[in-house]
Amino acid sequence: MRCPFCGSEDTQVKDSRPAEDNTSIRRRRICPDCGGRFTTFERVQLRELLVIKKTGRKVPFDREKLVRSFEIALRKRPVDRDRIERAVSGIVRRLESSGEVEISSEQIGLQVLEALKTLDDVAFVRYASVYRDFSHAEDFEKLIAEINAKIARDPLDG
Repeated sequence: MRCPFCGSEDTQVKDSRPAEDNTSIRRRRICPDCGGRFTTFERVQLRELLVIKKTGRKVPFDREKLVRSFEIALRKRPVDRDRIERAVSGIVRRLESSGEVEISSEQIGLQVLEALKTLDDVAFVRYASVYRDFSHAEDFEKLIAEINAKIARDPLDG
């Protein structure tokens, strides 16, 4: 692992343990050249995934981009970081075990919407407004009406 401080490729692992979410290994590392200390995380990756954008362009799947999407939608909302991490890990696990190597950005977006719907209604509306390309106040009203109708049908699940 390359040192982020001096670029040396000869870093040493000082400590390894499971991360809080138990889906990765947290490693404390030290660089013998500059003495810099840093942490890395190691995850199981079942397969290399490619995301097919709306334009048809294919890009490698980026877990951190998925995390950022959740963080943006959930900014200033009372949702634990652990719940976000579990939601992201669940989506990644489903994508990797789907058997597909190429996945459309729309499929990923729908999974994010479903996860946000269970985490926080405000974040769900925020993400949906971008994902569904809202352009008028009526678009928000329709989505909120859908949420309210769902809550009316099943108040325990809303």
